[in-house]
Amino acid sequence: MTEKTPVRPAHHRAGGRFRNPPGSPRSTAGLREFLRFLFVDMRGASPPPIPEGHVAPTPPDLAGFAENELAWLGHACFAVRMGGKLILTDPYLTRTAGPLGLGPKRFVPSPIAAQDLPRLDLIVISHNHYDHIDARALKAYRWRGETLVVCPLGTGKLLRRIGFDTVVEMDWWQRQDFGDLAITFLPAVHFSGRGPFDRNRSLWGSFAFASSTRKLWFGGDTAAGEIFREIGSREGPFDVALGGIGAYEPRSIMQASHASPEEGISIARDLGASKAVGMHWGTVMLTPEDPFEAPVRFRRAALEQQFGESNAVTLPIGGTMRF
Repeated sequence: MTEKTPVRPAHHRAGGRFRNPPGSPRSTAGLREFLRFLFVDMRGASPPPIPEGHVAPTPPDLAGFAENELAWLGHACFAVRMGGKLILTDPYLTRTAGPLGLGPKRFVPSPIAAQDLPRLDLIVISHNHYDHIDARALKAYRWRGETLVVCPLGTGKLLRRIGFDTVVEMDWWQRQDFGDLAITFLPAVHFSGRGPFDRNRSLWGSFAFASSTRKLWFGGDTAAGEIFREIGSREGPFDVALGGIGAYEPRSIMQASHASPEEGISIARDLGASKAVGMHWGTVMLTPEDPFEAPVRFRRAALEQQFGESNAVTLPIGGTMRF
């Protein structure tokens, strides 16, 4: 009997690269728009004054977190206590998102330095971009030998090189149980790469976390797309969705990789989330729009889409909430 050849998943391309789910948006920008974005829009972009209340007055006490408590450390970095585990998502804690001191820079510092983090049970990585894997911060973290890292396919080599001994790589729709916490790696609409020659050679995605009492979705970096209705049907509903609402202009470029604030609400609705917490805004200038416009549009969209303004939450950097 001839053994059947395994069917390659649709998001796995020949040659070891990956692609977005079917029905995902694509960039409509031409070369002129890309050049204008890089050399005109971003060259003149600078953050406005920091609004009052954007930074919490005191740093969060991560080691003392209660179950179902989280803190926003800026951008896509959250600390979460869930299923008895202290989890850190997409650490970007130092100033620069790029190699050799080059790249966009945080205009609001992290409320906690990497070397001051308590011992974590899990670090969760959505993809390998510099503003989601901060190698300098991870090298400064004191518990690399004791902390498990969960990441997408193709990302483990980088994390082992940084010094983590235990790394679990996951494909979309795979589930792993870690004691009382179940983690499912899910699709997202984005891309990967840390240099000119490795684009999409590692996977990207989002995560579902489930304990006996709560379900939480962490979006990493994503644009909107048809896939979130499927995720909501298969893995939802969720108590909370942590989703990106910033770095969305110009839309002709960013519609393929970053959700707008309005799309952040539509994603939360597709997921069946009770609350949406906006992230990926107010920390670093990746795109030229006003970085403090996003939460205003986010709350307005929650009203317009009948999600409920009080269910669209934005935290100060260093702020905490129970869920």
